Amino acid sequence: MTRIVTTLVTAVLAMMASAPAAAADVAGVFSQGRTHLAVVAGSGYAFDNTYFVLGVGASYYLVDGLSVGLNAESWSGSDPGISKLTPSLQYVFYQVPRVSPYVGVFYRRTYIDKLPNLDSTGGRAGVYVAAGRNAYIGAGVVYESYLDCDKTIYKSCSDTYPEFSITFAF
Repeated sequence: MTRIVTTLVTAVLAMMASAPAAAADVAGVFSQGRTHLAVVAGSGYAFDNTYFVLGVGASYYLVDGLSVGLNAESWSGSDPGISKLTPSLQYVFYQVPRVSPYVGVFYRRTYIDKLPNLDSTGGRAGVYVAAGRNAYIGAGVVYESYLDCDKTIYKSCSDTYPEFSITFAF
């Protein structure tokens, strides 16, 4: 997993270093100083149960294309209760017309009722497609590896899953 994270971070930094200087309007909603708000709603599966997942997140663009973010999720409708807090780093390739590919890395702290908290790291990749002047729909794939995973409690110590999002830029 460390190799994947290192490769993603290196790729993001290389793209930032090789990207031509651009005016803020070229990066558009992914330009330095912009803030994005995201809404997450759907279902999740854990402990042989299906959960209803609700979440919110915000990210801030430190430079054109590169954002730092924080997301929170609540998993309800089954037992045990689960909540997640996820800081992240993401780079959006805003130079690509029509669709904007992205790559990112994250650390996640998962709080599970009546069980020890679980930490994980991971990477993601996907695309954003404009859905309005300041709105984007995202679709991608996530790989997540659980740290200090106890296989006597958990069936698997890593997951790969799709992600879908709606993000609003301000």
